[in-house]
Amino acid sequence: MAVTNADIAAAFERVADLLELQDANPFRVRAYRNAARRIGELKLDLAARVAAGEGLPKLPGIGTDLAGKIEELAKTGRLALLERLQRQVPAGVTELLQVPGLGPKRVRALYEELHVHSLPQLLRAARDGRIRALPGFGEKTERRIAEAIAARLAAGKRFKLAVAAQYAAVLIEHLRRAPSVREVVAAGSLRRAKETVGDIDLLATADDGAAVVRHFTRHPDAAQVLAAGDTRGSIVLRSGLQVDLRVVPPASFGAALLYFTGSKARNIRLRNLAQERGLKLNEYGLFDGARAVAAATEEQIYAALGLPWIAPELREDRGEIEAARRNALPRLVELADLQGDLHVHTKWSDGTATIEEMARSARERGLRYIAVSEHSRRLTVAHGLDTAQLAKQRDEIDRVNARLADIAVLAGIEVDVLEDGTLDLPDSALARLDIVIAAVHSKFNLPRARQTARVLAALDNPHVKILAHPLGRLIDQRDPYDIDMLAVIRKCKARGVALEVNAHPDRLDLTDVYCRMAKDEGARLAIDSDAHSVHEFDNLVHGVGQARRGWLEKGDVVNALALAELRAWLAGRKEAR
Repeated sequence: MAVTNADIAAAFERVADLLELQDANPFRVRAYRNAARRIGELKLDLAARVAAGEGLPKLPGIGTDLAGKIEELAKTGRLALLERLQRQVPAGVTELLQVPGLGPKRVRALYEELHVHSLPQLLRAARDGRIRALPGFGEKTERRIAEAIAARLAAGKRFKLAVAAQYAAVLIEHLRRAPSVREVVAAGSLRRAKETVGDIDLLATADDGAAVVRHFTRHPDAAQVLAAGDTRGSIVLRSGLQVDLRVVPPASFGAALLYFTGSKARNIRLRNLAQERGLKLNEYGLFDGARAVAAATEEQIYAALGLPWIAPELREDRGEIEAARRNALPRLVELADLQGDLHVHTKWSDGTATIEEMARSARERGLRYIAVSEHSRRLTVAHGLDTAQLAKQRDEIDRVNARLADIAVLAGIEVDVLEDGTLDLPDSALARLDIVIAAVHSKFNLPRARQTARVLAALDNPHVKILAHPLGRLIDQRDPYDIDMLAVIRKCKARGVALEVNAHPDRLDLTDVYCRMAKDEGARLAIDSDAHSVHEFDNLVHGVGQARRGWLEKGDVVNALALAELRAWLAGRKEAR
């Protein structure tokens, strides 16, 4: 494993940020920042010196302690201090450092005083006027923060992932009918499974690029042609979604796919890694002077840079390159790992199919169990069930289980969490169910402290197994409610409750950042479709994409358990309480 000066400098800069977030000794913080700057500018390969047993040269400001940290990184690719500090600071807090004008001191104040640890929460705090009251901020600073975050979160019109994926599938099929086309794939944010997509990037290999571009621009849904050349084409669909096409020879396919998948920050990191090896990386390949070192596949390029292949969902420069260097990349959960779906609605509430129809549809997709989790009585708009209806539904579930093989139906409920944190049905009714999912469906605008207390109280109920769509957001329709997610995640971990990754395209809730936070905290998650029809099990792929962006593995996901293991987990939850 090769460790570069840039790796060491980045690690020291990260240590300095985290130390300053914790209000550490300013001289210690400054020492790490100065060391990072000096090492980043140094031409001498420090890791090579260590590997050769030559020892480190004397560098200004780097004493015995910092030299020991350099040697630790050079020999192992890891830094124990950095890993300890990362465990002490919530994952989302460091994202606040990306906001212009917010250094570690200000981020620490926001985190400690307002308990803000995500960009949406920071934007909410600015819009509510809570930031201006903090020392050193003021109304103008608050306004600038709000403007910077809003611009960052809403840069251009964006389309939900599922919508963009549908457009992409049609266009890919159209391109595959073009003359001389060999391969067509989606790249960009769509390939990285981002929850919203600004435009679609398509990549094709072909012998006659101009012919492919002409075929592409003649797509019947193209409302405007922005560009049409020998290797590039760009159109705007009638929906307003822009689609860009690049045609490359097969020999350059891997380099082009790597480049156009992004993200921009990750591409910069890879280019820097190449430069440190005396190489040049671009969309055409990895080059040593004029000689192509690797270009045909992503795997070849990663290997030439001393890295294993990194899954597209991880390519956001959020530590994946460092994890790859120390052979610590997660084995990401896959759609095929899911054994069941624990959040399914039927005609008993606001679904469109019977219990048996939903079970058969799930079985066709390879699932081994589902949990019918209707709304509870308070949600009258969704025809929520009361205690008597719930008992009748349990009888029907028993009949369906008697008729069907190779699929099991569990009896559940998506029970409303009331404003005071109690649940919408009595414990006597909940105790008869296989699984209870708690959900907030009202009072989204409660103050942060009350909303957090409300959810924490619900998690104390001994029958709750899953917290549904924990942020309550609807993408582009309703902001997440203001809640201390770190406290919620830790309570879920303590109570043995799984947080839901709701795969509905309008929700994708939890966010990827909070998925990562939950994993880091040791909480478990459930990837559910929230299906209301037999077709909506297909949305599970989007939930898996969100989970993969959050670094989740099979072992983090409760519905990746076999049915017997799931029942044991559910029983263990009851016994523990």
